[in-house]
Amino acid sequence: MKTRRDFLAQAPLGLLGLAVASRIEAKGADEAKPPPGAPGAFNTAPAVGPEVTAATFAEAEKLEQVTLTPVQRAMAAANWRTSMASMLERRTGPRKVALQDTLPPATVWNPMLPGHTSGPATDRFSPTQRSPGPLPANDADIAFAPVTHLSYWVRTRQLSSTRLTTIYLARIKRFDPQLRCIIALLETQALAQAAQADREIAAGKYRGPLHGIPFGVKDLLDTAGIRTTYGAEPFRDRVPTGDATVVKRLYDAGAVLLAKLSMGALALNDIWFGGQTMNPWLLQEGSSGSSAGPGAATAAGLVGFSIGSETGGSIVSPSMRCGVTGLRPTYGRVPRTGAMTLCWSLDKLGAMTRSVEDTMLVLHSISGPDGIDVASVPSHLAYDAGASVKGLKVGYFPGWMKEDPATEVDRASLEAMRKLGMVPTEVSLPDWPYDSLNLILFAESAAAFEELTLSGKADELSMQVPDAWPNLFRESRFLSAVDFVQADRLRRKVALEMARVMASVDLLLVPSLRDEMLVISNNTGHPSLTLRTGFVEVSQARSDWAPDPQHPLPTFSPPRRVPYGVTLIGRLFEEGTIAQVGLALEQAMDVVGERPPGF
Repeated sequence: MKTRRDFLAQAPLGLLGLAVASRIEAKGADEAKPPPGAPGAFNTAPAVGPEVTAATFAEAEKLEQVTLTPVQRAMAAANWRTSMASMLERRTGPRKVALQDTLPPATVWNPMLPGHTSGPATDRFSPTQRSPGPLPANDADIAFAPVTHLSYWVRTRQLSSTRLTTIYLARIKRFDPQLRCIIALLETQALAQAAQADREIAAGKYRGPLHGIPFGVKDLLDTAGIRTTYGAEPFRDRVPTGDATVVKRLYDAGAVLLAKLSMGALALNDIWFGGQTMNPWLLQEGSSGSSAGPGAATAAGLVGFSIGSETGGSIVSPSMRCGVTGLRPTYGRVPRTGAMTLCWSLDKLGAMTRSVEDTMLVLHSISGPDGIDVASVPSHLAYDAGASVKGLKVGYFPGWMKEDPATEVDRASLEAMRKLGMVPTEVSLPDWPYDSLNLILFAESAAAFEELTLSGKADELSMQVPDAWPNLFRESRFLSAVDFVQADRLRRKVALEMARVMASVDLLLVPSLRDEMLVISNNTGHPSLTLRTGFVEVSQARSDWAPDPQHPLPTFSPPRRVPYGVTLIGRLFEEGTIAQVGLALEQAMDVVGERPPGF
């Protein structure tokens, strides 16, 4: 005689599901109306959504890498419609709730850990005061000058903002057809702003070092009445009614907006609806992304400075590729109001310039909470261009410096820091699967662009390869909410490890494109400064995209010489320290002044 246990072990899954469902339905009939005072219970909601079977769960287990027994699958299939399907009503109906683009999650990432102090106690901002010398006679020499020089010449009225703006406009018209880094050229507005700056400066109303300096912004920052397209086909006609906070602050500083700069569509890599943005140093390869336009335009001398954004490497990578200086501020220092959201707990806005000190001039103007971005926090900024770097402890990972992607330039930079009186100090981190943190990026970005994905409009993007957003957004629908929470907990664990490391040194020097540190530091919110410190030779064009055998990248014989830089990682809210060290390293390596050939 077969026992009930034998039956449960051997019965076909369909019969077992029917048996479990019958018990649930019978129980529901007996207890349809609970007695007064009975609390609510899970698994008592009306059945909604499509029918599922044990086979549905068997297939889903492959996605989540979990294993259920046949009995567990049958139970889950039988009650999914009464226990879990209703959790999706917010988007499946009937009571749908729209989530406006400006609505952030209730949970806010705070990089400052309990029990740890972060950042300087007071503000102290002392940039370089020395004269850069007389104004160059050549327009190209003026265009490539750093903001520190341009600012001096504008303030002393050796150079008008109008002339400087005209120089950059002419260069944009000449070189953008090669680079494809401009989405919207704002010639009329820029000339009007420049004329206003000249009038104010002539009247003695000088606003500061950005007054009269032309700049460009990555086209994810809203500009009132001017297209802000996110570099993506579905948004190419989007016209916001207000300015992003960072744009407002730069206007208040007297800066002149020249152009909206290209970005990889929806902040991924360097291809947008106008094509691929190219590297001025090597026109056969993309400029890297997603701050593609800021990298190319700044490197080619088309703007005085630019604003980029980073979620997982979008300032660091184009700064490396294009040989410019990129500052990714501490998460929370710069408000993102009016900027496209890719990932609420990771997005940051920062300056891309032609010198280290320029990044600090920009940061000084855009720092501080705006009362709208829930992640922006009060902070102090301490920077002294004349401060000594002797004795500062520079952490480095010995293994990383000996293997790819590190080069002789990385090792020479570390040695140069030693000669400057800094103290190289070995540090280490646990060998953990840091890429698991990317689950947070994928889940948040898929949420940010849920409507685009579910409506099918993501199919309008030009890039539809497996590593482009449309596929990643769709795949991310099948990430587990449980694993998202566990990734968030891992993030806290990693942040504690970084706090331990940073407590022993003043800053870190890392190979800029070391994947672990890009993931770690973006998730923990630490600031980074990427600066050119040398050159390398490449025999093949580089790409942000996964290899495609059908479209091989160009090769070069002889190899091509291109810029290369290192990245400094600072303590939370201590951008001033990495800038002081970066300034010393920039002067010691003496390669920042070389320009891309032909520009």
